[in-house]
Amino acid sequence: MSTVAPSADAAEHSTRSEDLRLSALTKQFGDFTAVDSLDLTIPAGSFFALLGPSGCGKTTTLRMVAGLEIPTQGDVRLGADDITWAKPYRRPVNTVFQNYALFPHLTIYENVAFGLRRKGRKDVAEPVREMLGLVELEGFEGRKPNELSGGQQQRVALARALINHPQVLLLDEPLGALDLKLRRQMQIELKRIQVEVGVTFVHVTHDQEEAMTMADTIAVMHGGRIEQMGSPGELYENPRTTFVANFLGQSNLVTGRVTGRDGEDLKVDAQGAEVRVPAARANGVDGDVWLGVRPEKIVLTPAGNRPDRNSLGRAEIVDVSFVGVSTQYMLRMPWRQDLMAFEQNTGARAVLKRGDVVEVGFAGAHAFLLDHDQDARAGVDQDLSL
Repeated sequence: MSTVAPSADAAEHSTRSEDLRLSALTKQFGDFTAVDSLDLTIPAGSFFALLGPSGCGKTTTLRMVAGLEIPTQGDVRLGADDITWAKPYRRPVNTVFQNYALFPHLTIYENVAFGLRRKGRKDVAEPVREMLGLVELEGFEGRKPNELSGGQQQRVALARALINHPQVLLLDEPLGALDLKLRRQMQIELKRIQVEVGVTFVHVTHDQEEAMTMADTIAVMHGGRIEQMGSPGELYENPRTTFVANFLGQSNLVTGRVTGRDGEDLKVDAQGAEVRVPAARANGVDGDVWLGVRPEKIVLTPAGNRPDRNSLGRAEIVDVSFVGVSTQYMLRMPWRQDLMAFEQNTGARAVLKRGDVVEVGFAGAHAFLLDHDQDARAGVDQDLSL
């Protein structure tokens, strides 16, 4: 009997049919709006991150998807199914929390098997073995949670959540309790597991590096709304708002004014220096703008050697911080603004010293322009400790 592979259109439709869609999703607590009319489609099988500071609405959004909070208005759909009002246990959705929520009195085997046993399934040995293999914990079946490290407990929590084959796995700050080195290891492991199982992962975090390391798509949230959504590279290289520019990494924002156009470039007067930036990288194209340059995109050359690129003129180095892979320089510009520059420690030249005078250059293709009406400090002072 011959089989016919589904057409590309059919395969695409099948994928779309399992997308997670939030429509006008709103959650109010009294007079406070935690999530404000959110419209969002999360493609099936993707690793999606909701990134933002404490209080931006990301966890409330996740809890509405999980069924742990009831929306004030709007709906949650998974494929063709409206799950807005479905009980949490009726949804093909599982959640992994920061505190893991493992049963301390049960063995690792029984923790992982718990969901299947609750459904009345008797033959749990093979699926438990497969899940422990997936999270690389074979041989740990007989141990209790308190006999495992934090990273191992996190893997058990993942195995227990995935064994029921949910369509969507929600991760609520899952790595927040781990130390830095272990957190970075688990970022790689989480992405590996997601690729292997093909389940939609929705990851809530305030950690920019965590989101950029793992996610296919990031939605940056602020004040209950999505500021910008895209791939990690898109958001970092071409932010559309000052909040995204400052929250996702660091940015130098210099007051400028668009003075004209030269082919595909805009001419910008930046504190007296004429620079050129591609019009495609301009989110504010008329009048006053913020000229944005990431610290690692700045090129420092000895005073008097004008860089073969855009130049902001000379600056004095007022602070030097050695951080291993790079050296960070604070530059005092003639207009009294301090800019940051990062330089890789390749050994190509000696580390510059405080008091040195340098030329500050950058390539226009690595800059961006933003509307000057936006707050240049937006996203800078966010509390990232929670």
